[in-house]
Amino acid sequence: MGKTDKTLYPVLTPTTPARVRDLPPDTRPREKMAQQGAAALTNEELLAILLGSGTRGFNVLEVARALRGKYGSLTALAEDSADAFKSIRGIGPAKSKLLKAALELARRMSHEKLDAQQLVRTPEDVVKVLGEETRGRGQEVLWMLPLDVKYRLKRPPVAITSGLADASLAHPREVFREAIACGSSALVLAHNHPSGDPTPSAEDIRLTRELVAAGKVVGIPVLDHVILGRPDDADRRHVSLREAGLVEFKT
Repeated sequence: MGKTDKTLYPVLTPTTPARVRDLPPDTRPREKMAQQGAAALTNEELLAILLGSGTRGFNVLEVARALRGKYGSLTALAEDSADAFKSIRGIGPAKSKLLKAALELARRMSHEKLDAQQLVRTPEDVVKVLGEETRGRGQEVLWMLPLDVKYRLKRPPVAITSGLADASLAHPREVFREAIACGSSALVLAHNHPSGDPTPSAEDIRLTRELVAAGKVVGIPVLDHVILGRPDDADRRHVSLREAGLVEFKT
């Protein structure tokens, strides 16, 4: 039996020169940003600036290229853990935490851009608020959209659960604890189907009925449950359980 290669690291192809400081000045990420601004940099160059330095035999651009190659997109990168980043040679505990912190700041900034007076009166409004949030997600996330008496968002959508959206994970206690904390007068539920098919399952309908009943008890009505599919496909973008008549909301 031959020797098994157990390395977990992606293959890095050495570049010449191996050090960024030996590259022409106009191709070094920091110098390029100083001359042209951050918007002129590629994703790899921006990642290289965050990483700061490479590893023996590989400059930081090669390490950034390996990171991008593993994930394929910034969305996929942002969804993984800091520990997972360490599977790339040249990324240790400190750099992995720095990357995760930067990605989390970017996520929070996107929420800050959400208009605090955003009206949510239709399923299309829910898609507008959450469409980009669901893009590229590999697992289901259940969100709660807290609304005031005029159907304006009290705050950005709250992720209640991550994983399979069933009653064992999305207990009414978790949903309405957040709704009460936000001072909600009403709420809308939404979750994504990673397959891109927004067709409600029997469990989706059962869960919604349970949460509608709980809302009546606590005095915070559930107005709808919108299942999000493919953001770029108008025919498969979403299904509203209210519009489809699959659940009686009584509001």
